[in-house]
Amino acid sequence: MSRYLARKTTAGWCRWCLVLCAWWVATRCGSPAFCQQADEVGIGKRLDGFALRDYRGKLYTLDDFRDYPVLVIAFVGVECPLAKLYAARLSQLESQYRDRGVAFVGVDANVQDSLAELAAFARRQQIEFPLLKDADQELADRLGAERTPEVFLLDKERRVRYRGRIDDQYGISVVRARPEKPLLQQAIEEVLQGKPVSVPYDPAVGCIIGRHRRPDESSPVTYSRQIARILQKHCISCHRPGEIGPFSLTAYDEVAGWAEMILEVVQQGRMPPWHAAPEYGRFRNENRLSDQEKELIRQWVEAGAPQGDPAELPEPIQWVEGWQLPREPDLVIPVTPEPFNVPATGEVRYQYFVVDPGFTEDKWIEAAELQPGNRAVVHHILVFARRSPLDADEGGLRGFLVGYVPGLRVEPLPAGMAKRIPAGSKLVFQVHYTPIGTPQKDQSRLGLIFADPKKVTHEVMTTSVVQRRLRIPPRESDYRVEATRAPLSFDCLLLGLMPHMHLRGKSFRYEAIFPDGTREILLDVPRYDFNWQTAYRLEDPKPLPAGTRMHCVAHYDNSERNLNNPDPDRWVTWGDQTWDEMMIGYFDIAVPIAQAMNQRRIAAERARQVVQQFDRNGNAVIDQDEVPPSLQRVFQRLDLNKDGRLTEEELMEFID
Repeated sequence: MSRYLARKTTAGWCRWCLVLCAWWVATRCGSPAFCQQADEVGIGKRLDGFALRDYRGKLYTLDDFRDYPVLVIAFVGVECPLAKLYAARLSQLESQYRDRGVAFVGVDANVQDSLAELAAFARRQQIEFPLLKDADQELADRLGAERTPEVFLLDKERRVRYRGRIDDQYGISVVRARPEKPLLQQAIEEVLQGKPVSVPYDPAVGCIIGRHRRPDESSPVTYSRQIARILQKHCISCHRPGEIGPFSLTAYDEVAGWAEMILEVVQQGRMPPWHAAPEYGRFRNENRLSDQEKELIRQWVEAGAPQGDPAELPEPIQWVEGWQLPREPDLVIPVTPEPFNVPATGEVRYQYFVVDPGFTEDKWIEAAELQPGNRAVVHHILVFARRSPLDADEGGLRGFLVGYVPGLRVEPLPAGMAKRIPAGSKLVFQVHYTPIGTPQKDQSRLGLIFADPKKVTHEVMTTSVVQRRLRIPPRESDYRVEATRAPLSFDCLLLGLMPHMHLRGKSFRYEAIFPDGTREILLDVPRYDFNWQTAYRLEDPKPLPAGTRMHCVAHYDNSERNLNNPDPDRWVTWGDQTWDEMMIGYFDIAVPIAQAMNQRRIAAERARQVVQQFDRNGNAVIDQDEVPPSLQRVFQRLDLNKDGRLTEEELMEFID
């Protein structure tokens, strides 16, 4: 009996020990499941102190924040896109919690970031809390900081209670309208209320902190010998001053600081941006790293990013100043009459701007360039030439002229080929802006180089395969959509292809169906990325005989696994905003000039016949009350200027 009581008492104490252990873990780690992980990432670890100077030279120590029971240490980087985006969020939280006993301090530990750059970052991002330089990376090492932005929340005992990202609004190729998980704010509230932190760790996403290294100068792979050449070939067109790349890769000190980040994005296939499967098609603008180039980058990073002999550096590329065009444009057209104000945060609806260039005769364009006024906030621009005033929703289908996307290199059309802007056309600009954390302004422009009409042998047309009947079910991860264009009525040359979908776009494939029934895959994009609206230019023009049909297959991911998905619970239909969807397979064709003129005559005759069929009152247009109810929806779609009448010119917009 006594032995039984002893066992029972011991068992009771063990249960109490387990309860106490679970309570302690919950207090320090959040929950028992987090205990091992929390220990590995430093949850519960105490910070004894630090002594760092800000960009002005003022010394700060941990003791300077003794009056604040909660301290947030945020690691930032002056060129990291996510750090720029989250600077405004950190400032907002600092202002919100300052009077509740929460102090914020920013720390830059990147070896490649100078004090001058840190000062400019603080000024541009309007940061008022202390911004310190961890030049020796001592604080980053003690806390185990790995990326920017990454935050550490310390309680009054200066123990780490939360570590990780600020929230889930922004990520790698992810932009949500608002955060769904306000992780840092939630942790602050829980610590202030004396509660366990429910989520003590959520891995930070962003840029790897550039660390000090000991380069192996005996390495056969060096920056000067191989890496600089790889960067020149694949990266520097974007990653240089004044271009879209968030940081420059033109000098060794800068490149070495980004070495580990370069290796990560290369190994993950995020950079350089190229999404076409190698099995199909050959493209003159292909920007794919070879396996050998990837291996050289890996060896260089693992050797500590040695510089090598500067005498072995390649000759620097002489970039064209101002324009990528082969010469100064004949005409420059501002996209907006005044600079457009881009907000600091959130999601900006597509903006549409209509400009009348005043063309009283047809203009032939052999080269065109859309030039963002502020590359930091311009995601893409598309411009359409339309003969009729139009409603913005129709702009995405007809009369495509030229586009701008990050990384796109401007190339003139082949000799003798040009695009035609019909007399009387208006230019419709579709601009997609992406906020970067501070208010910005943009005034982009279009440059045109005219061709001599007498030397034009082929008219270049942009046509498309379109499926408007989209109805993507909620939570569907692989929804298939197909569309086939009517057979081409003439022989032509295929020049390039540009698929277009929105945030739920997953994959896109083009297939030519020839008159004899044979089929050929022209382009396969297995992992479509809305952030890169790539135009795939064929290495050699491909003949398409009359009767060829273009067939496209697209897949959409409307599930929670798609981190860009604005709302996985909604049915998604056609629409021009990013939270809607589109399925457009643009493709460029070149048509002999005589054949193109004949096609226009045929289209004009067809439009005239349609008007005559419905025009009962003899006013040479189709009035809305002349159309039967079954065709009213078609009428509304074709009525581009929404004036209740259809003209022959409006009909010609939809007749090939």
